[in-house]
Amino acid sequence: MTAVVEWFKSALLELQEYVKLCVAVFRASVTRPFYYRDVVQQFDAIGVGSLAVVVLTGLFTGAVLALQTGMTLDQFGARSVVGRLVSASMVKELGPVLTALMVAGRVGSVIAAEIGSMMVTDQISALRALGTDPIRKLAVPRVLAGLFMVPVLTVVSAGIGIVGGWLVAVTQLRVASTVYWTGVVDGLFLEDLWMGLIKPFFLGFAIVSIGCHVGLRTTGGTQGVGRATANAVVISQVAVLAINFFVTRLLITLLY
Repeated sequence: MTAVVEWFKSALLELQEYVKLCVAVFRASVTRPFYYRDVVQQFDAIGVGSLAVVVLTGLFTGAVLALQTGMTLDQFGARSVVGRLVSASMVKELGPVLTALMVAGRVGSVIAAEIGSMMVTDQISALRALGTDPIRKLAVPRVLAGLFMVPVLTVVSAGIGIVGGWLVAVTQLRVASTVYWTGVVDGLFLEDLWMGLIKPFFLGFAIVSIGCHVGLRTTGGTQGVGRATANAVVISQVAVLAINFFVTRLLITLLY
């Protein structure tokens, strides 16, 4: 029982520190000074650096989605509507979630490792001694990059996924290109596009802010950095799935 109470207290402490970090990031984002060069560097590291894995993920997800749904639709003689299923699935759900999971695995671990290494080697303390706010210097550029680049990566992933579904539909399912693309357009509504664009903002913020929080709470030398990296990936990926559910539920209530 004592162990459960201690774990609960520890969890509440971490939540409190995370909320404090988010508040500090927001304040630093709207006040001077701004580190523009760091922001641009993080946009490149998080956005451009994740482009290859996001493109491959979207391509093969769309391809296998078309292949599987095409086989199922054959039972009902409705193979021609495969484009509708692929477009709706990629735009509303698979695009945002899979992109966020890939970014969490690649970016969340890197952020936790970088900031964690700076913590255990006292570089964060050196920044404070020099009068530099570590939140403003390290966390804000990464949070801004995650907030704005994950939606861009999601759009790329969804688009590539629809193209991958088209390749499979034409080559494997023998569906005409015009039929497929007509289904893609007919299967999407304005509400679906809004859902696919709004969710990545929440997911991107969660991924990067969790990575920064875990990195800033790192202790225990190099072993602590390893634990922080693993924790950042696990926590951010679980957070992606949980936030996706709650945001989806909220958007369904507001949009549909």
